[in-house]
Amino acid sequence: MSEHISLRNMKINEKATIVSVKATGELGRRIRDMGLVKNTTFQVIGRAPLKDPVALRLKDFTLTLRNKEADHILVQLSA
Repeated sequence: MSEHISLRNMKINEKATIVSVKATGELGRRIRDMGLVKNTTFQVIGRAPLKDPVALRLKDFTLTLRNKEADHILVQLSA
């Protein structure tokens, strides 16, 4: 069983499942509104040259996320 890491620490082409979203308030609502909820699977498909933002592929669409938002999302890497 793998441990949980922050979405920020994932590498390109890694796949994972969201375990929890730690953000509360407006930021937490915004993250959840983007479809980033518990048990959602996704893949990191790219990063900007300075590593921010990160591009994710989930549910047949691509989403970019700032690292300060990714810090609040815990994931479990897929095997």
